[in-house]
Amino acid sequence: MSSVFGKIFTVSTWGESHGKAIGAVVDGCPPGFAISEEYIQTFLDRRKPGQSALTTQRKESDLVKILSGVFDGKTTGTPISMIVENADHHSEDYEHIKDWYRPGHADEVYDSKYGFRDYRGGGRSSARETIGRVAAGSIARKILNEKCKTEFNAWLDLDEKVIEAARKNGDSIGGVVNLNIKKPPKNLGEPVFDRTEALLAMAMMSIPATRGFEIGKGFEAANMLGSEHNKFADGTYGGITSGENIFCKIAFKPTPSISKMQMAKNKNGQTGEISIKGRHDPCVALRAPVIVESMAALVLMDLWLQDKAIFRD
Repeated sequence: MSSVFGKIFTVSTWGESHGKAIGAVVDGCPPGFAISEEYIQTFLDRRKPGQSALTTQRKESDLVKILSGVFDGKTTGTPISMIVENADHHSEDYEHIKDWYRPGHADEVYDSKYGFRDYRGGGRSSARETIGRVAAGSIARKILNEKCKTEFNAWLDLDEKVIEAARKNGDSIGGVVNLNIKKPPKNLGEPVFDRTEALLAMAMMSIPATRGFEIGKGFEAANMLGSEHNKFADGTYGGITSGENIFCKIAFKPTPSISKMQMAKNKNGQTGEISIKGRHDPCVALRAPVIVESMAALVLMDLWLQDKAIFRD
């Protein structure tokens, strides 16, 4: 089960939703960049639970601790290890369905593939795993901003009343996160398999609950004429960045964990109705923007270092 992302600027995430802690190890980070726990915390605070009635009420401070790779406030060039302790996990909420496969979850395929699964909140398939991605992405985006003036801005366009209505009905709703990358470095990516847009798509689709990715005009381009589409800069041509802004859309499915009664089956093939307890987001897309920004930063940071390794200034 691979948990490593990147070629030069690599990120290994670890931990489970209901384990003792969760975190990440960043390797390949250049030395001499100012990084602090306070800086990383500003991004983790954007994704932490319990911030409003529309997000899961799991109460986690998500305080990050840097264990290695930073000395006197600057990166040393050695692996940066970060940890966030879990404090408010209620594993007992899952005891009544530990033998049941939750609809829309990875429970059944985990059992089928590995012969074992962590039923407490989904284990590694839980979106809580993204804490490590955000922590690592905060480092990548700082370096890109300092060296290239690159900025990452993601947002969700969704009526909160629609989310609230779904929550009150014991249900959930999906959403689309918009991403704008301003001033991306030029000449990143390659023409065949390591195309920038292909790597961005892979990174976004690795985020839990994602179901679609568009860059530029996306699917709308299929209904345009060449004379029309050529007027719109997508920020990548032939897989290589032009330095122009890159705009993407990422679709998130509705949260599969809902309190409404649903038909499910257990390990013995029996069927029955279950209701999922615990504390869950009625719309996972609400806390996704900073995760989307972080994954984009990791992609561009890794490509930037690859470009530096081949075409040194």
